[in-house]
Amino acid sequence: MYRQTLTKIPSRGLAIASSRRAFTTSLRVMAEGDTGATRSLGSLGQGDAFQKREKANEDYTIRQREKEKLLELRKKLSEQQDHLQKLSDHIDELTKDQGGEKN
Repeated sequence: MYRQTLTKIPSRGLAIASSRRAFTTSLRVMAEGDTGATRSLGSLGQGDAFQKREKANEDYTIRQREKEKLLELRKKLSEQQDHLQKLSDHIDELTKDQGGEKN
């Protein structure tokens, strides 16, 4: 915050000294626990019930997304394995009718 200080100048001799401090600023400092200050969970991860609930909700959401991604990857893997099996069957069918050694 900026604050302007008004000073009463009694004489000409003090005008130079007081004019240097006519405009001052103050620094706003917040300590832990004050309004607007961030709370640290500490090394043990301790916090209030709200923080624990929020962390649990975030962890649950992340696990759900990872589960969905894993299911999608398994589905793609299954489709690719089916495709490879069809290609292998097709190759076997083509080579079965060729001359030479019977397959």
